[in-house]
Amino acid sequence: MCDTFIHIPSTKTASIIFGKNSDREPNEAQQIVCYAAKTREEEKVKTTFIEVVHPTEICEVILSKPFQMFGAEMGCNEFGVCIGNEAVFTKIPFDKKNIGLTGMDLLRLSLEISKTAKEGLENIIYYLEKYGQDACGGYTDKSFYYHNSFIIADKNEGFVLETAGKQWVYEKVNGYRAISNGLSLEEKYDGISKDAVAFARKKGWTKKNETFSFKKAYSQWLMPKLAACEYRRNNSEQKGKSFSDFSIENAFQILRSHGENPKSFLPETGNTKNICMHASGVFTPHQSVGSMAVELRKEKPSSVWLTGTSAPCLSLFKPFYFGNDILKEENFISASATADNSYWWQWEKLHRAVLKNYADAIPFIQFKQQELEKLWIKQDNILTEENWNLINAKQVSLKALKDSISVRDYILSKSYHQDNTGFFYRNFWKKLNRQAGI
Repeated sequence: MCDTFIHIPSTKTASIIFGKNSDREPNEAQQIVCYAAKTREEEKVKTTFIEVVHPTEICEVILSKPFQMFGAEMGCNEFGVCIGNEAVFTKIPFDKKNIGLTGMDLLRLSLEISKTAKEGLENIIYYLEKYGQDACGGYTDKSFYYHNSFIIADKNEGFVLETAGKQWVYEKVNGYRAISNGLSLEEKYDGISKDAVAFARKKGWTKKNETFSFKKAYSQWLMPKLAACEYRRNNSEQKGKSFSDFSIENAFQILRSHGENPKSFLPETGNTKNICMHASGVFTPHQSVGSMAVELRKEKPSSVWLTGTSAPCLSLFKPFYFGNDILKEENFISASATADNSYWWQWEKLHRAVLKNYADAIPFIQFKQQELEKLWIKQDNILTEENWNLINAKQVSLKALKDSISVRDYILSKSYHQDNTGFFYRNFWKKLNRQAGI
């Protein structure tokens, strides 16, 4: 499960803001990576399952990706193109032969070669139609297959693209728009695959004399309800449209939203209605394992804010920029399948300790979030508006990383030993901890 949004401002000079939570299995570490622009020798590249023809000239990308996959859940490139994907569940079946592309593959392939949001849209459609989506998107769950929707943005515009097999539909975004784990485009759209209507009619999913709705024709009925995607999408859009002057701080707030009764929220009661999703058992097995918000400025450099950790309500959004080596592996080591010295797993120790006594820990964490993120936003604004150079950009990111590690180590030293959670929740996490070596 995931949630992605974009805010297109009404004024031509204001920044476009993009955000996403990536919800996946709790032990699936999500790695922040930066791949430099380069010219590859081969015209083919190996994705998660298949080899595809791909241009040799690729641009610099910052990605937040499942550690074991080629593709990414969300990312941005040096030209300011941002993409986030969502699992959607449709009536089109899978052969389950893993001979296609995952949504994460489509995202990365497009980011590597797109200079505008429109190109990003067109490149996803190209790879989608050529290779299809018969690819498992799960981690340990090898039966987890799904189709994908996307928000694609640059500093000038944004698009929602929704797919079902090789069929697709898209709209250009105005104002605030969110997507979740279900199809949302109905009768109104700006582009559609050439045989989407005819295919649906042939299957009996839409009648010849009725107005065609992509959502109604292609959407599966059960999984979107279990995923509570309509609730989360509506919640995100209500919150996003409530701000008079949308800012990067508002993006953080939305990504940390717990839906109903936020003041009394406990992770033990987490469910699929939460944008900041917490795994709590059989009915909510996934959680937010990484988060990203991007400020796409019209004339100035973009700022890519990433947690690099799970549970944004317990995390710190840190600023990153293109053109430096702060995210190279020697500085930011890759995560693996079990607990190691990577940034994600070290912060995960804090996350799992705090789950035992969330109510006691969250006030201090929220205080540090407000204190540090306010400082980093101020530094980011000075950097991008008045004092831009690559050395200064690296220092801003490095200072934020160091500060976040100090906060992490301090909270871990408090050692929340008392476990106030219930029997089933406690044992659910004990099993995950054993598997992860925590």
